[in-house]
Amino acid sequence: MIHPTAIIDEKAVIGTNVEIGPYSIVGADVVIGDDCWIGPHVVLKGPTVLGKGNRIFQFASVGEDCQDKKYNGEPTRLEIGDHNVIRECVTIHRGTVQDQSLTKVGSNNLLMAYVHVAHDCIVGDNVILANNTTLAGHVHVGDWAILGGFTGVHQFCHIGEHAFTAVNSVVVQDIPPYVMAQGHNAVPRTINSEGLKRRGFSKEQVMMIKRAFKTLYRKGLTVDEAVAEMTSWQAEELNEFIRFVQQSSRGVIR
Repeated sequence: MIHPTAIIDEKAVIGTNVEIGPYSIVGADVVIGDDCWIGPHVVLKGPTVLGKGNRIFQFASVGEDCQDKKYNGEPTRLEIGDHNVIRECVTIHRGTVQDQSLTKVGSNNLLMAYVHVAHDCIVGDNVILANNTTLAGHVHVGDWAILGGFTGVHQFCHIGEHAFTAVNSVVVQDIPPYVMAQGHNAVPRTINSEGLKRRGFSKEQVMMIKRAFKTLYRKGLTVDEAVAEMTSWQAEELNEFIRFVQQSSRGVIR
């Protein structure tokens, strides 16, 4: 059902079984997939593509021009997957030509109230961004990561899969997969062992990840020395951890 007060541009594409609430605005080049629920007072601006089954709550602004002084109206886009929950006053901006012209949010994510996802961010699947979390431009967040309320992430930082930040953390370097970080600026505390257990990691896998954490952060080794030692173990569950540390452009938190 589309409420009669909603304003839908003729160039928008609306799927089947979509509900759009009072006073919402859907702009040109917006594609809304089947079974989406768009609450009241939501603004959707294109080019933006929404997958199936998304729920967007009141006063969210999705697909707006980015807050980057270099942006000069170039055609950039936003892609959002399936079954996301986007709560009140969330803002998600399209990309810039200085990157890939794309901001992308995966599927099955929860973006709580007042979250900001800036231009050119890439957010994976099954991510939770708690209230007031702010991602600056070009931030990447891996699958299953959880960022606690009021977490602020500096531009170009990468957050690994299954990582976790405590409330009010300030992230200025990359957080490797599985790591729990906290502080202003955020530092590594331990691994997200409880989260890993909930997601089916075995006791042996968790212990190996914990061993890797201690090697990187507790043995006084350089990053290269730690990577060499972890690689020698030939543990499959550490492949992503090692790859992330090796490829970090901003350096991992220490």
